[in-house]
Amino acid sequence: MSVLRTLLLTGLAALALAGCGNRAPLKLAPDQRTPPIPYGREVQPNSDDLLKPPAQAAPARNVEPRRRSQDREDDPFDLPPEN
Repeated sequence: MSVLRTLLLTGLAALALAGCGNRAPLKLAPDQRTPPIPYGREVQPNSDDLLKPPAQAAPARNVEPRRRSQDREDDPFDLPPEN
């Protein structure tokens, strides 16, 4: 039982590690075409441009976290649930 368990865990670990570290540039398959040029752009974006999230998807945080206990301002939208 112990040997079987060890072999099973070793096999699962090998499978998990087999997918790691594959860092090659993205390429289209031979039968694929690039997506159409977006409206308003003159140049076809490459794979790196398409994978980079726009600024609206990951906005920068511009608020300071509270460093000590402070009273919060009254929130007009913090209402109790209705029955």
